[in-house]
Amino acid sequence: MEQETYMREALKEAEKALALEEVPIGAVVVKDGEIVGRGYNRRETDKDPTAHAEMIAIRQASETLGGWRLHQCELYVTVEPCPMCAGAIMLSRIRKLYIGTADPKAGACGSLINIPQDERFNHTVPMETGVLEEECREILQRFFAKLRETRKKK
Repeated sequence: MEQETYMREALKEAEKALALEEVPIGAVVVKDGEIVGRGYNRRETDKDPTAHAEMIAIRQASETLGGWRLHQCELYVTVEPCPMCAGAIMLSRIRKLYIGTADPKAGACGSLINIPQDERFNHTVPMETGVLEEECREILQRFFAKLRETRKKK
């Protein structure tokens, strides 16, 4: 299944974040079957509050394609985007968004609010959720279990 193939690529990006002890979220932007942007969380590493996986992947795709309009692209992200990223997805005109697992505490694509599908905006983004949901959830659970263990030891 095509969606699973690209979500596995997003999971590879999430593993890069995990190796840096960042929250393991990964994203890829795909156009015509080719990955044109990749990203993983680097907020702590870059000391940048906007260094989310989706933002990095969208920036890279825009550079690769030479423009900010990504209306021929899909975005695959392992965890439901936050409000900032959901706004960037909508504003970049992403054609379709694929999400691995929900984020009930900060998700802005259906959990708390639904920015990409709010018809008050001039562009909406179709979404599909639950792509490789178990794998996407597992990497987060592994990260937070390790974080809790580390904090207990201190």
